Amino acid sequence: MPLTRDQLAIRASRELRDGYIVNLGIGIPTLVANHIPAGIDVWLQSENGLLGMGPFPTEDAVDSVLFYAGKQSISARQVASFFPSSTSFGMIRGGHIDMCILGAMQVSQAGDIANWMIPGKMVKGMGGAMDLVAGVNKVVVVMDHNSKRGDAKFVETCDLPLTGAACIDLLITDIAVLELKEGDDRFTLIELAEGITVEDVRERSSADFKVADNITTIDA
Repeated sequence: MPLTRDQLAIRASRELRDGYIVNLGIGIPTLVANHIPAGIDVWLQSENGLLGMGPFPTEDAVDSVLFYAGKQSISARQVASFFPSSTSFGMIRGGHIDMCILGAMQVSQAGDIANWMIPGKMVKGMGGAMDLVAGVNKVVVVMDHNSKRGDAKFVETCDLPLTGAACIDLLITDIAVLELKEGDDRFTLIELAEGITVEDVRERSSADFKVADNITTIDA
């Protein structure tokens, strides 16, 4: 059975490590802030100038002056730091962010990502995604395996404008988890959602991928 949005966020949160500085993209990745494992102290960073983002607030706790780069309301930890976006991008480009968790429109078998525009549609700008995939130590992508029309989003080659090339370390979809290790030319399937088979993933992808010897069930 495919994972829900919250289950995707929970699975992504398993990649967090104590002391990590992490940037969360818009969409499903934002939910990771609400599912940080107990005993893990993680510092969430936003491109618009915040280190110490907290869980997403309930409606009665919204602060109109607190929002992150995706323009959603957020909360801040009791101890947090606010700074110019230039400093924020200095952190990203300087390699000081341990991990980012992003959404995507397409991911290729070689680890390319397209997540910032669809040709012919109005976009407000590329945001920080291009800097993140180039400057962050580990890049995790969380997305549905197929579009609402049923088109494959895990593809042989991206036909949308690229955000970055060969930059993804881990791909988490609603039916599978695939890992791309340094030196490999394609992903390896390592986890499946309950009730999903390797053949299901192949049928719903246009990408080629390897299959691990011991596939486990996604823990979410």
